[in-house]
Formats: sequence, C-alpha cells, structure tokens
Amino acid sequence: MDIDDILAEVSGDSLPPETRDLQDLTRVWVTERSAPELLPWPSALMERIERVEAQVGNIDPKTNFRLIIIQTELERFKFLVRSFLRTRIAKIDQHTLYILNNRTQSARLSWSELQYANAHQTSLETHYRSSFLSHFPTSLQRLDDTAGGISMIEQPDVDKAVFIRVLRDGEEPIIVEGTDIDFQMRRGDVYVVRWSAVRDSVLSGDAELM
Repeated sequence: MDIDDILAEVSGDSLPPETRDLQDLTRVWVTERSAPELLPWPSALMERIERVEAQVGNIDPKTNFRLIIIQTELERFKFLVRSFLRTRIAKIDQHTLYILNNRTQSARLSWSELQYANAHQTSLETHYRSSFLSHFPTSLQRLDDTAGGISMIEQPDVDKAVFIRVLRDGEEPIIVEGTDIDFQMRRGDVYVVRWSAVRDSVLSGDAELM
C-alpha cells in the first residue's frame, strides 16, 4: 500500500487498502491486549503504516483535498498503534527476563523492543545490586535462580481464560490439558477457554481473540 493506491481507492467502490490495514491493526491490537503472553510483532503491517505516514507527511494537503481524509484516518491508526505498543511494553516490563531467556518469546520482539528489553533488564539488575543484592551471599544474587525446583523468573499465566471466535473449522479437536474437556472448533463458534489450549489456533489464524 502506498499513497497512490490510497488516493486511487478513496473514490472507488472496493475496500480501500487503508481500511483493510485498519481492520488488521484493530485485530492485532485486540489480540495483543487479550493474550497473556507476548505475540509476534506484525512487521509487514507496521512497515506499510510507517510508509504511508511518511508519504502523507511529505505532501501538502492543500494540493489534494483527499489527503485530508487520509490524514484523518492516520490519526485512528496512530491511536491504535500507541495503545498496541503500550500493551506490549507492559508485558515486556512484567516478564523481561522470561522473554529474553525464551527464544520463542524474544523472536517475537521488534528490534526496538529487543533493545528496550535489554536496557530495561540491565537497569533493573544494576538497581537491585546497588540496593540490596550486593549484601547477599553470591549464591543468592542470581535473578534467574531455579534452586529447589522453583524459578524466580515470573512467567505469563498461559492458563488464563480468553474469549475466542473461530474463523475456520478445526481439523483436530482442542484438548484442554489437565481436564476431561475437548471440543471441535466450528466456524463462527465462540468459546471461553484456556489460552494454552487455543494458542496455536490463534497464531495460525484459525481463531481470533475477542
């Protein structure tokens, strides 16, 4: 999507690319806010939004009245992007060490988020050591200690209940571990279920969080 595509579609009958991107952004925003753990960074979508914002910012609206419409739409994008980023940063702040030590989770960070997470963890460790950890025995100074089979690293609650809407019929039944519950997903169905049971279905696009 670029500015020429947007202007060409504004007066057309088909669904404009920016409307599709707004729908996609709304979906990832809702999903990120509802999921208990960090989800993959939507790099392609964010790159399109950044490209259009840069193109619109370099053009005088007085030269094309329709650009005012695009700029108004961009404000809606910016609101969602800011809320989306705040949600992700809150998860990074709460589970920094877990995310950095987990390859799957760290791979879901954008480059800027990865830099932030590393800087945040470094600052925390420096503060803790100067405040109290330096007074502890060396064996008790680790922030990722797993002695006694208990990890000090706080992890997301993947058994949290979430609302999902099924987008595609499932081929295999969903099994909720630790219970005798299993069900077959059918398009249009809505469920309240543990995130751990439907995580793969949401990440694959077979279902969406509500």
